[in-house]
This record gives sequence, C-alpha cells and structure tokens, in this order.
Amino acid sequence: MSAKWTRRSLLGATGAFPLALAQEPAVKIIGVSCSPRKDRSTAAALRVCLEAAKGVGTNVEVELIDLGGLKMNGDLAAGVPLAEGERDDFPAIEAKLRDPKVGGIIVATPVYFSNMSSLCKAFLDRWMAFRGSFALRNKVGGAVAVGAARNGGQELTLQTIHAAMLCQDMIIVSEGRPSPRLGGILVSTKDDVSKDEAGLATARGLGRRVAEVALLLRKAGA
Repeated sequence: MSAKWTRRSLLGATGAFPLALAQEPAVKIIGVSCSPRKDRSTAAALRVCLEAAKGVGTNVEVELIDLGGLKMNGDLAAGVPLAEGERDDFPAIEAKLRDPKVGGIIVATPVYFSNMSSLCKAFLDRWMAFRGSFALRNKVGGAVAVGAARNGGQELTLQTIHAAMLCQDMIIVSEGRPSPRLGGILVSTKDDVSKDEAGLATARGLGRRVAEVALLLRKAGA
C-alpha cells in the first residue's frame, strides 16, 4: 500500500525539531548601566551578565544601555519642568523598556556610601512614567552592584533597586542556584572586575536566571 504524504507527515519524516525551536517564544533582556562613567567597571560587570543571559538560548536577545554621559533629570518625576534648553535622554530609553518583547530588565550601579549612584536614583525615579499603566508589570527584574570592597554596601544597594522594581509590579530574581543571594555582587579593583571570580559568577548566574524566568513567563503567556 502506498503511503499518502501530507505536508504534516513530510515535516515529521524530515525532522520537525528545528521547526519547534523556531516557534519557541523570543524574549529580550535589557541591561542598564547607571554609572556616570561610561563603559567602565559597572558596564563591564553588566556585559558579563548579559552574555550569560544570551547563552540561555538562541531565542534570547540582549541589549546594554549605558547611561554614562546621558542626562537623566529625576525632578521631572515630581512634575518639575526642564529648564529651557535642558536635555533629557530618558524618553528614548523609556520607549525601549516599554517594548512588549522585553521580558527582563537588569539595573547595574556602582556603590556610593552603601547606596546606588545619583544617576541610578534619577533613572528609577523617572520610572514614574510607567506607573499609570504598569507597563513593567511581570517583567523580570535583576540588579548588579559594583563596590570597592567585598562588603562595600552592595547588598543594601541591591535591595533599594529591588524595592523600586517591586513598586512597578515586576518579578524579582537573584542569581539562582547553587547559592542564590540578592543578585550580582562584584568588587572593582582599580576599575577592573575581571579578577573577581566570585563576583563574576554572581553576575553570570543573575543573567541566566533573568533569561530563564523571562522565557518561562513568556511561554505561560504572562
């Protein structure tokens, strides 16, 4: 008896696994470096984090946004208008974070006196723009803090970033197994995080975890 070939049976015979992979939901992870010094140790730590996120699967896209040199006026969140001729770089970033394709946001900051940079605080204050529609709801949030010492206030800094994310109804994750803590915790020695193996491990773990959970939520239709 001759077999009746259909498009479905032909795909099955030739192997449908690549097709199944192509149908996997895609997700984008955005990392924002909130150091006033462009492309320095905070950006380097975040780059490691995003590379790990990208390694979770071919359906994970990443983008690093470096706020170094950009103007972020936190007063606008309180309704104080810009001065005449003052530049504001937040709207372009706001549009990127609103993109439905974005499933995860990682905020990285240097640590100053056991807290985030003033640039990071202004950036997070401007998230007031998302509150009306809760545009960041169910996006996965993670945080990276880079200090000058192992116990330099990184954990407290991460908690303050997490608090801002929780106010947006985001889903907060840490770096995951085998020993999850609060997120990426790194030490910069002479503007270099490459020697901090323990810290780099937390950055990689956080990147992977943000991507994994973002994909799970996307598959669930959240």
